[in-house]
Amino acid sequence: MIHKAAILALLATTLLVPAAVVVPGTANARTTSVSRAGLQVVLEAIGPDAPRDPTTEIKLSGSLVNSGAEPLNGLRVQMRYSPQPFARRADMEAYQAGQTLPSSWCCQSFVQAPIAPAGKLPWEFSFTPQELKFSGFGVYPVMVEVLDSFGQQAGSLRTTVTYMPRETRVARTRLATVLPIVDQPRRAGDSVFLDEGLPAAMAPGKRLGNLLKIAQDTSSAKGLTWIVDPALLDDARAMGGPHTVRVKDRSQERPATPEAAQWLSDLREAVADHPVVATPYGDPDVAALAHNGFDDATRTGISAAAIVAKQTLGRDVITNVNWPVGGLIDYDGLDLLATGGVGTVLLNVLNLPPAMPPVTTPDASATLDSVNGPITALVADAALSETVGADTSAPGSALTNRQRFIAETAMISSEPGISARTVIAVPHRRWDPDPDYVTDLIETAATLPWLAPVTLDTVKRGKGTPVQRSGLTYTDQDRKLELSKQYLTGVKKVGARADLTAAITTAQDLDAFDLALLRLTSSAWRGKTGNAAPYVQQLAEAIDGRIAMVNITGSEQSRLRTLAGSNGDVPISVRNGLSGENSRIAVRLRVTSDQPDLLKIEPYEDKLEIFGGQNQTIRIPMTSKESGQSTVTVQLTTEDGRKYGKPIELTVRTTGYTGVALVIVGAALVVMLAAVVLRVLRRRGRRRPSATPPPEREREPAGTES
Repeated sequence: MIHKAAILALLATTLLVPAAVVVPGTANARTTSVSRAGLQVVLEAIGPDAPRDPTTEIKLSGSLVNSGAEPLNGLRVQMRYSPQPFARRADMEAYQAGQTLPSSWCCQSFVQAPIAPAGKLPWEFSFTPQELKFSGFGVYPVMVEVLDSFGQQAGSLRTTVTYMPRETRVARTRLATVLPIVDQPRRAGDSVFLDEGLPAAMAPGKRLGNLLKIAQDTSSAKGLTWIVDPALLDDARAMGGPHTVRVKDRSQERPATPEAAQWLSDLREAVADHPVVATPYGDPDVAALAHNGFDDATRTGISAAAIVAKQTLGRDVITNVNWPVGGLIDYDGLDLLATGGVGTVLLNVLNLPPAMPPVTTPDASATLDSVNGPITALVADAALSETVGADTSAPGSALTNRQRFIAETAMISSEPGISARTVIAVPHRRWDPDPDYVTDLIETAATLPWLAPVTLDTVKRGKGTPVQRSGLTYTDQDRKLELSKQYLTGVKKVGARADLTAAITTAQDLDAFDLALLRLTSSAWRGKTGNAAPYVQQLAEAIDGRIAMVNITGSEQSRLRTLAGSNGDVPISVRNGLSGENSRIAVRLRVTSDQPDLLKIEPYEDKLEIFGGQNQTIRIPMTSKESGQSTVTVQLTTEDGRKYGKPIELTVRTTGYTGVALVIVGAALVVMLAAVVLRVLRRRGRRRPSATPPPEREREPAGTES
């Protein structure tokens, strides 16, 4: 308990060390402690979270840590507080930033022995709400201050205590906590990984391993929504089976990676009872796509996300909710999302600010107009999002950020004259969380008497009058952060060649390279397009290789055709070297004469449909006006006439033999006919009768006896 006899009356002119500068909108920008001369003030315990009775004992304890090289002497520790709660969240923010001081002094101050280098000294305060004259529901500032032998501040720790008398009745604030599982692409084409870093990132203690642990530890928690990039799930599935890895300039076959398969299986089980929102496949930079003419990519990514997420998680996921990069989008990007079927966007408050600074915390829900009609905007709370995604690696930071989370939510619920509202907390996209801290935060939220955890899919507009917002705010600086025009121009060229492969495939499923192109437009490459260059190159090579598998057969030496006469047919064969599913193709064959006045191409049926692994031949009718050699160009095209692959030149040799042959045959027929006529005449001449008939044989008289 506090010993009032120990109160120190310090001079009002005591010099205080200034606090760190606050950078708005950045995670962990606020500081809860300041120190000098190698002294750190570390908070190690505080509680209970929400005392309800005026006589409940509240304990505050921690350590003074000497991180310098010299001993620290003559230190005194005391506690400041204020018997008045913060009136507004802005007041609490100013206090946390070191801009204001509590008005009262606590009663406990003492002198300790020197603290050796790397040594530590414990401190503790205990008090009740009644002793500090806490009178009503609210958040009260409490500051631990360390003074040196000259009475100057050597270090301090700023925290808060929330008090809620048992008779207090408030409308519970609905809190939706949204946690992202988003990585970077690991493959360019669907079949080749460019590195083997995924299993390492999934290991316990690593980023993706920590995200899985949070999902497992909170599998039964209330009010939790996950946002997942299906491309990450797809990579895990692919690496969980036999796969190919690009090592320098060679592709090497690898067996299945059990760690990847296990991670995916564990995640599937852990999130089974929570709503899952899927980003478009690959988490593409939607704003950059809108500004660089990729009009169909977003819709394709949304469709692909639904398919891949269901295949990997074994369930339907939410695809009509979108969380743009950084929670920032402009109306061009919003229209792309709307036409892709998105009806709700999760935004940063900087993207959709109130038209006037609000006195109280506004409800998260608002409405935006799009080319496809009204869109619901859910605006995340900046302070809560920052607290959930806080870096807790520094000693004591997990506890001070936890206290801040409790205080922020209590301040929202204690604001006067406000009905129940919804607030949303979502950490930054590729956060690297402390599983124990985040899990404890989620469990704490479920126990606070002024909160009601809800999932994102149940969020509805508050009953009160909505706060007027100024519309989407998207600055020039926001646009500079997008994937660059230069980078996306290169991706677009690769995409144009990929479209060729899709144009000749008769299957109606996802095009062979759609997913790969979405991975190239991932928001993960923002500021890192140099890292994406190998992915672009590898995909370009894969596309060129696929195009080359459908070709006109024949080597350089066999590209000579002979036309025996002034007209005839020249055979041309096309090979479909594709295999597996969706390998059936439909192409057209365009044959043009380089000298049409000498060699004319007659009409022919130019369409071919070829199954994988087979050839098909078309006989091209041609007419030549004279003997000799002419060149024809043979080009495969898509159904709509786009060139497919490289053109082939064939040399057609015409002999001119047909006219001579007719003369020879005609002459032969005349000679043969003459011979036949002569022979007939000769036969008739032999059968003609002589001029003097031969004498008749004399007859003997009848009855004459010899």
